[in-house]
Amino acid sequence: MAHHPTALYNETHQSRTKAPSSYESLLGDSIERAFGSGIQDLDALVNYLNTTGPSGPNGQAWTAESYQQEMARLAA
Repeated sequence: MAHHPTALYNETHQSRTKAPSSYESLLGDSIERAFGSGIQDLDALVNYLNTTGPSGPNGQAWTAESYQQEMARLAA
């Protein structure tokens, strides 16, 4: 039985239950740009987000802890 080549990959938004908010889209885009620029560790990512935005929860600066908490909240 032949398998379709794309059957080996996950659907991009397979776990999404609703469209992302503007904040989620901005945050995701910024994280993608950070990774694309070679950032590979949490402290550098947090510094990048504090420089480029968006701001952390409640308009606060990002910390490693607030980033981890926000990712957990968004994943729930």
